This record gives sequence, C-alpha cells and structure tokens, in this order.
Amino acid sequence: MANAGDPASLPPSASPSSSTRALESVPFSSGNPRIEETRGVVLLHPDPPAAAAAASSSHLPAERKPQVFVPSVPNHMTYADFCRFCGSFVPHMLEMRIVRIDGAEDQYSVLIKFDTLSSTDSFYKHFNGKQFSSLEGDVSHVRFVEDVHYTQLIEHAHSSITSSAEQPTCPVCLERLDQDPGGILTTICNHSFHCSCISKWTDSSCPVCRYCQQQPEKSMCSVCGTSENLWICLICGNVGCGRYKGGHAIEHWKETEHCYSLELETQKVWDYAGDNYVHRLIQSKTDGKLVEYNCYGGHEADGICSICSGDAGMDEALLNNC
Repeated sequence: MANAGDPASLPPSASPSSSTRALESVPFSSGNPRIEETRGVVLLHPDPPAAAAAASSSHLPAERKPQVFVPSVPNHMTYADFCRFCGSFVPHMLEMRIVRIDGAEDQYSVLIKFDTLSSTDSFYKHFNGKQFSSLEGDVSHVRFVEDVHYTQLIEHAHSSITSSAEQPTCPVCLERLDQDPGGILTTICNHSFHCSCISKWTDSSCPVCRYCQQQPEKSMCSVCGTSENLWICLICGNVGCGRYKGGHAIEHWKETEHCYSLELETQKVWDYAGDNYVHRLIQSKTDGKLVEYNCYGGHEADGICSICSGDAGMDEALLNNC
C-alpha cells in the first residue's frame, strides 16, 4: 500500500489564498475496488447566491479556478449520456474525471477542468440547477473547485495491463492522449479516453476492464420494502417477504393463486398448494402453466435416469435438503 499523505496533514479548509469564507472538504475515491483505489479530497468554494451568480460573474468566487465539481450524477447516466448532457462545452474541457463519494452508491461525481475561466463561468451559469433529463427530477449542481488533494493509493491486487496503469493512447482510437481542447475523460476505474470516443460508447461499463459503476438494484419486498427472507413469484415476478417477516409472499398466493415461489437466498421453489418444496418444474404444453415433474424411470449403473437423464445422486441430495 502506497500512502501519498494523510488527511490529517492536509492544509486547513480556509487558507490565506482562499476567500474569507471557509472551503468545503469533500472526500472522494476512484478505481476498481477489486484492484486498487485512489482516495483524495476536493476543496470546494461556497455556493454563491443563485440569482446573483446567474446575472453576473462578479458574484462568483473571486479566486475561482477553471475547474468545477458536479456531484450526485445518477448512475443510470452513462459516460456517453453525460458527454451529451454537456453538449457544446465538451470541446472546451481539458479533462473530466469520474469519482465516487463515500455512501452514495447510486451516484457518481465528475471533476471537470476547462481551458479558460470564461468557459468555466459559462458552464456554471448554464448547468447549475438544470435537470439532467426532462423525464426525471435529478438536478445538476455545479461547484467551483479550489484544489484537489490525492491522499492515498490502496492496492488490492496486482495490476494487469488492463488495470488502472497510465494509458499513453486512447484504447478506442489508439491516438495519443494529448491534453488539449477536445477533452479526456478518465473513468471511475482510472482508464482514460478521448471524450469523442467515449461518447460513442453506449454501455455503462468501461471499454477496457468492463467495470461498471452502476450496481444492480437490491431486491426488496414489494409491500413492506424489507430485503430479508425474500421470495419471487415464478408466475408474475412479484417479490414478497416470507412468513417469518411480513408474510407478503403467501398473501400474494392467496390473492392470485400463483402457487410457485422461489426463495432468492437458497434458490429453492415452494409449492403453496402442496405445502412443500418442489424438486423440478416443467411448463405444460397444454395451457403453459408450471407443473411439478416427477420422474418414475429407473436409473442405470452410472446413476443417470433412463427416461429423463436426471442424476440420481443429485435428485436424492435435493430431496433430502427439502
């Protein structure tokens, strides 16, 4: 583990070179958690009054730099979506770096460095308070950055060629990653691309290591919201909790007569009508319904059923578990 510094040794949030108002320190991290993590702190200027800042640049922080921080971008926005959101400002960006804020599992944040202060001011006025999409309520919040401190590098595994090692060329177009207007985007797993190349990538994963910042949604009971002892209906997909919680899975059966339910933790299927676990289900060709399959064929010397090719040993193990 390489330690580039300790958060306690960082300069105080308010320094002589900053404005009289205190700077806000926001810890962040980046990198694939399975390989390595880079931790740091971004120092942000206080928010100016919204109406005054929109009317004149004189109300913006006096000692601001051509760098901003956009927190709380919803995870369902891919890198390409965010580049399209920034639109005509992308050619004025020198670098975009995707980072994560601790505790914000469904969001990511973006550090953006511009070519000029004028471009930075225009970006702030245009996007601060703007909705990411007309179909949702999430709003873009833009903050001016005073400085960024990288404090720690934590290695969890040996880096490979496709890990977060420095990339001299864009992995998509193989052209050099020269830092000039046109933009370089560094993903949350620390791989760098031209913005024009990543904007054509419609997937939410990294084109190099396939790491995805969007985590799968946690299953929960559709009635009470608990995430424990969950069962999913094999007929309609309804998720409910078991009888040792709120009993909403069995209530769903009573209301719909959908008798087969899968326990998410053990992957066992329960038959509410028969009041027991089901060994095997097949779909009826007559009406398309799920029915329990019972095999009465004899097993050969190798333990494989002569009728259904089932494994006798596996059948016995599953039945004993039930």
